[in-house]
Amino acid sequence: MPAPADTPVHQIPGLESRHARLLEKEGLQTAAQVLAWFPMRHEDRRRRDSAGFAPGPQPSCHRVLVTKASTKYFGGRGRGVFEAQVQPAGGSALGDLLTLRWWNMPFMNRTIAEGMELFIHGRIKEYKGRLSMDHPEYEILKQGEDEGAGIHTGRITPVYRLRGGVTQKALRSAVWHALRYWTENLAADLLPAPSAKGEFAGWSASRAVRAVHFPEEQAELEQARRYLALEEFYCQQLRVVHRRRSAIAAGGRAHPGSGELAAQLQGALPFALTGAQRRCLEEIRRDMAANTPMNRLLHGDVGSGKTIVAFFALLQAIESGAQAALMAPTQILAEQHHQTAVKWLSPLGIDIALLTGSRKEVQSIPLFGYSRPQLVIGTHALLHERDLMPDLGLIVIDEQHKFGVAQRARLIQKGSTPDVLVMTATPIPRTLALTVYGDLDVSTIDERPRERGAIITKVRSASKHKEAADFLLKQLEEGRQAYLVYPLIEESEKVEAAAAKKGHTEWLKRLPHFSVGLLHGRMSAEEKERVMRDFRAQKHEALVATTVIEVGVDVPNATVMFIHNAERYGLAQLHQLRGRVG
Repeated sequence: MPAPADTPVHQIPGLESRHARLLEKEGLQTAAQVLAWFPMRHEDRRRRDSAGFAPGPQPSCHRVLVTKASTKYFGGRGRGVFEAQVQPAGGSALGDLLTLRWWNMPFMNRTIAEGMELFIHGRIKEYKGRLSMDHPEYEILKQGEDEGAGIHTGRITPVYRLRGGVTQKALRSAVWHALRYWTENLAADLLPAPSAKGEFAGWSASRAVRAVHFPEEQAELEQARRYLALEEFYCQQLRVVHRRRSAIAAGGRAHPGSGELAAQLQGALPFALTGAQRRCLEEIRRDMAANTPMNRLLHGDVGSGKTIVAFFALLQAIESGAQAALMAPTQILAEQHHQTAVKWLSPLGIDIALLTGSRKEVQSIPLFGYSRPQLVIGTHALLHERDLMPDLGLIVIDEQHKFGVAQRARLIQKGSTPDVLVMTATPIPRTLALTVYGDLDVSTIDERPRERGAIITKVRSASKHKEAADFLLKQLEEGRQAYLVYPLIEESEKVEAAAAKKGHTEWLKRLPHFSVGLLHGRMSAEEKERVMRDFRAQKHEALVATTVIEVGVDVPNATVMFIHNAERYGLAQLHQLRGRVG
């Protein structure tokens, strides 16, 4: 008999042909594929110590004897209820009876008959002194089988996540019969051999696969899960090492830079870099100067100065004769980066291009031999531009958690293994996973610039709305601007939360002497751009918005933010929103 990896499902010894057909129809062709479909949870269906039946909210498992079976029809076309009266197997006190019921399943009278022994699992109910169990999971026991013969009941039973027409019984039966036939070599041992006194002494991949499907005890199940989890982490680390070595083998390009442009920018800045910024910049410079490609995460709180560190890195790539790119998730943020780059880098002679879905500003057109831009700033549109960046040496990705892995990979493919710097202020779980289990090196800006003001956060109940509104009015009268953030665009019958459109109407009445703008995700890119440009130019004193302002938008005069229904936001969203002021 071939190993599980090669055995077709329909050749698993003891498996019924109808179950095999169900599995093969859903793409499970071999025994190895069946064994690799792990349970999502387990139910303890071991028989109770008590031989009697008792109603309760929790399902229970019993071994029973069928004493009577009949079908009651009503309504025609096979509609009716099949009832089987059972008592505990091995005898019981008089009157200890339970009625099993299956509604509109006429074929049950050909499946269950008087004199059969069953394992049953379900919730027992009581009505007018009669105990019943509707649509229990059952298993017919053959004469002479012992207590451990059950597959679906009478044990710690696996429950699988199903797809298509596959049923629990078909999948359990296939796994059960495969495990009975193959006692060894169920799976290859990927982990190094455990020590004789270690946590996993005596364990192997085969034992873990067997225990994770049909454990004898709860402790065995937990140990099997731990073993398989460790194996998964181990394989993930091997993939990380493989990716890193593949990148090194592909060969990078050193970008040492002369430091002249960086020195000019440093001299033009009206502020000094913090110690944390200088430390992170030194780590980035060291990586870029090496012949192996950089893959680094720059992490820092909102307002800690990640952008200026990224500009110094971009200058180092440009000084080395390569092109550089900065990608942002939104057009508004890309334009903001473009304006900042034009302000600080254009005086240094850097040729800068802006490329978004609706705008394309390129100073040097790449036609007839003209030079291409040294720095390209844009949105996802950079992914589709082929001719603008033939010599890409550094990619900076802002708010990296807003981009998918495939999108980042597509941009990286535009260069000959370019250096990559990703930035984020929000260490959400996926970012943490990338840094802990991925091949990203981490630089952290853990120091705030001296010029950065402290952000004061206060919570007010809905009953004190007027107090908060009065504070907001006073700030506007002093010449400041404010964000008024709402969780919804329009009111919803399903969600009890304030909406931006209605809020905009209300704030127009509360602030009759001020201009109040409206910004939300259903507006076109042109409308959003116009509203944000007007707000930045102080044509609007207040801006009613949804979380479209969450990422990176910088309006220095906007020092107040009023967040409605703060309980509707995640912690990462509140963190990002809070960074838009101060």
